[in-house]
Amino acid sequence: MSATERYGTRVPSEREQRVIQLVAEGLKNREVAEAIGTTEHVVKNYLRVIYDKLGLWNRVELALWYESRRNPSVLVTQ
Repeated sequence: MSATERYGTRVPSEREQRVIQLVAEGLKNREVAEAIGTTEHVVKNYLRVIYDKLGLWNRVELALWYESRRNPSVLVTQ
């Protein structure tokens, strides 16, 4: 299964992209909330939408997805 088959095809919004970046950097939900000026509950909702939109299951997959797009030479295989 290739990366394009594995991941969803919908594109995250700018705000969702910021959440993805912060999560990929290792921030916890509370820290992400502080960084974007919202609540931890809203961040959890963002993550649910992002996971659904991209066809992902968890933060690790999200970080790998982010890195594969930030650095195209990194291959994500499963």
